[in-house]
Amino acid sequence: MDPVPAVVVDRLVKRYGERTAVDELSFTVAPGELLALLGPNGAGKTTTVETLEGYRTPDGGRVRVLGLDPRRDGAALRRRIGLMLQRGGLYPLLRPLELLRLYATYYPDPERPEALLERVGLDDPVVRRTAYRRLSGGEQQRLSLAVALVGRPELVFLDEPTAGLDPAARLRTGALIRELRSAGVTVLLTTHDLAEAERVADRVAIIDGGRLVALGTPAELLRGGDRLRFRAAPGLPVEALAAELRRAVGTGAGEPAELAVSEPAPGEYTVAARVTAELIAALAAVLRDRDVLLAELSTGQGSLEALFLRLTGERSAAEPPAERPAAEG
Repeated sequence: MDPVPAVVVDRLVKRYGERTAVDELSFTVAPGELLALLGPNGAGKTTTVETLEGYRTPDGGRVRVLGLDPRRDGAALRRRIGLMLQRGGLYPLLRPLELLRLYATYYPDPERPEALLERVGLDDPVVRRTAYRRLSGGEQQRLSLAVALVGRPELVFLDEPTAGLDPAARLRTGALIRELRSAGVTVLLTTHDLAEAERVADRVAIIDGGRLVALGTPAELLRGGDRLRFRAAPGLPVEALAAELRRAVGTGAGEPAELAVSEPAPGEYTVAARVTAELIAALAAVLRDRDVLLAELSTGQGSLEALFLRLTGERSAAEPPAERPAAEG
């Protein structure tokens, strides 16, 4: 029997007046999976996460978190999840250890606050004596992460966990996120750091305009594609190259009827065709026969960032402000 999904989003709809922020969105997250939820500003990802956390009520469809309704079963659910907010939400006058000790009282079997401070790199004596509001932005981020983890959650929502961190703190936080996944904790990560998502996520969901536009492992999303890119000496006869490649790979079942080669910049070439091992081998052979040195070869989308921009463009729009309590246990 398959385990119950940690997160279920089933045809979720959320509207603000006449604007539909989330439009028939569906995806699931398996227990112990790390899903990166990506999208441009205004795509609906914040609204989706806030609905899963119980702060917003769906206008259509349903959501379940650890088998529970986040609105109806909020009290029971909060003991089993951890929330890391991107900014604010913590008592401004409390010191780091005081904050963690306070939040630890909300859970039946919390982590040791002292150990958590060390794990997130906030065990410096000066930092421990500093009120939350006087910490640097990066220190506040790390303390928010510690608060999210103090209750030993089964599922944790991480909102931009590495935003504003210096390189050393970013590495430490990335290692901690990988530790969570290794320990079987389900993680729903929202981030604008696409390289980070590509490194740590089991699967990536990209939403735009409130709709799901891509879902899969990073390897699945970046595999294949319809472009083969290479670098070589400038000025190659692209039409002759295309004709030779068409003869080499043929146009049988599964092959494109047309194959084109272009040189968008001097020495940088694109082969528009379904990328296969046969096409790569044919390109290498054609260039060899012409005594052309192949300087660089890339397949597919190249990076998650390139795929993200292709699917969503660079539009930016503000979502309605979050309506969260000042502090939540």
